[in-house]
Amino acid sequence: MKQVEILVIGGGPAGLCAAAAAAELGAHVLVLERDSKPGGQLVKQTHKFFGSKKQYAGDRGIHIGDFLLGQVTESPLVEIWPDTTALGIYEDGVVTAEKDNQHLKIKPARIIVATGASEKALMFPNNDLPGIYGAGAVQTLMNVAGVVPGKRVLMVGAGNIGLIVSYQLLQAGVEVAAIIEGAPTIGGYLVHASKVRRAGVPIMTSFTVKEAYGKETLEGAIVCQLDEKWQPIPGTEQDIKADVMCLAVGLSPLTELLWQADCKMKYVGELSGHVPVRSRFMETTRPGLYVAGDVSGVEEASAAMVEGRLAGVSAALSLGYGKDVGCKMQADAMEELKELRSGPTGEKTMQGLWKLTGKEGAIC
Repeated sequence: MKQVEILVIGGGPAGLCAAAAAAELGAHVLVLERDSKPGGQLVKQTHKFFGSKKQYAGDRGIHIGDFLLGQVTESPLVEIWPDTTALGIYEDGVVTAEKDNQHLKIKPARIIVATGASEKALMFPNNDLPGIYGAGAVQTLMNVAGVVPGKRVLMVGAGNIGLIVSYQLLQAGVEVAAIIEGAPTIGGYLVHASKVRRAGVPIMTSFTVKEAYGKETLEGAIVCQLDEKWQPIPGTEQDIKADVMCLAVGLSPLTELLWQADCKMKYVGELSGHVPVRSRFMETTRPGLYVAGDVSGVEEASAAMVEGRLAGVSAALSLGYGKDVGCKMQADAMEELKELRSGPTGEKTMQGLWKLTGKEGAIC
């Protein structure tokens, strides 16, 4: 049985920030990461971040991931287990995991779940044809493995992920036939949309995939226009030839461990699905279990990093560490979250937090 003060499940931006913050206050931390290199989505994000200096504005995601990983690996209080999958959180507080084909048991005093989110799928005939990928898989192929997914891509989804990956495909020399979006407006930042439009890529709003076709692999798709009730409009079908379709239609929080741990959950559409009810210090209804990042509601990586710091500080404080500075660090993190969620881009998140807690601002 491995004994540890704080166990962080997930080595993405939220998990790494949680580990760094807890260790800064003096707590011993173990990080479980299922991939071979921690960093989460940052390991494949080559674009520059927006925001303020505190949110690494102007730095590329891959460099931010390396910086965060460097912070925790340099700390003697942090241990990282890569290639390790958490399997369960049990009533007696034991966490089980699989590493190197071994079944391991861990007994932490506190747990921070930062498992992130998974990509949503889209239902249409032949959606299982080879050549149909999630946007994250395309980013992994190009930006991690150095492999282009195909020659001509149809992008489905005009949120930030769809727009950014489209531009990255163009940079890799791949033709982007079109970007289609079911909503009547573009969901991502207009600065990203402008870059792909200047490259000659059409963005077709109120369009969806009617069906994909191909003998052994994807050869193209029939798309059609949607009315104001999201119903297909007959006679608007278009045939778009493509050997790759990239689905960027949203994310769902990866909450399986939280359900299994018997945390109180609530469906909140604005937060992209079922999320855990938690305090403003990121503690769930199961005492001693904290959350951070997309598992608590899908947002940008900047918010995930701040939530990670807040959860790490809160967990360490609950163990008696950092009483002299911890409360200020909590207040600073909550103020930073408030700034990130201000304005039109954060309105949806704030509405979701209101539904989750019944309190304006909720975590903020």
